[in-house]
Amino acid sequence: MIILPAIDIIDQAPVRLYQGDYGKKEVVGDSVLTIAKQFEQVGADYIHLVDLDGAKEGSKKNANLICEVASTVSVPCEIGGGIRTMEDITYYLERGLSRVILGTAAIHDQALLKAAIQKYGDKIAVGMDCKNGYVCGAGWLEDSEYYYLDFAKEMENLGVQTLIFTDISKDGTLQGPNMDMLKQLKDAVSVHITASGGIRDMSHIAALNDLDVYGAITGKAIYSDTLDLKEAIQYCKEHHHVD
Repeated sequence: MIILPAIDIIDQAPVRLYQGDYGKKEVVGDSVLTIAKQFEQVGADYIHLVDLDGAKEGSKKNANLICEVASTVSVPCEIGGGIRTMEDITYYLERGLSRVILGTAAIHDQALLKAAIQKYGDKIAVGMDCKNGYVCGAGWLEDSEYYYLDFAKEMENLGVQTLIFTDISKDGTLQGPNMDMLKQLKDAVSVHITASGGIRDMSHIAALNDLDVYGAITGKAIYSDTLDLKEAIQYCKEHHHVD
């Protein structure tokens, strides 16, 4: 399993939200670039960037900064938030991002998702933000009627190779990931699954690693100092599952 430290961005600044509430934001550092470089120094395999302005407004509001980060660090970066068109996808992939995450677009615009996979393959990931077992879109501000296992299977059938699973009720709470849902997801599909939301400490990293998911995204735990990123990365390298 790889660890993907997360940087959430509002108005060019690195922030953390609680359960996706834009009113409860807290700035976590002086600059996004500085944090990305720190993640690089401790040996992160991948950096997970989120344009929260973009997610809310459907626009690439922090795009220049995001591309600057991706081209400055040697670590591959993925971006999610506000990516709604093929132009958006191409924009990022041509400017140093290694993977683009479609959320709302994957729910509302299957033609785009199909075209993107045809053109970019595994550089396209899909974010599944779930609430009570159903997938939500538009930065968690609207609900969909998509049961998460059905959604995952449909994504797999369309050729999606990476799913990022977030249980919104856990996100930013440090209460642990939703292991039951993740287990069911792992049994239902054979795509890469990245777990996001709820991670607090090494016990959660160990549990996810035992489940043998592809990746774990952690943000708040790093900023709250309940998780040592370097230790988590080391642990996953030492407890590497070989199929």
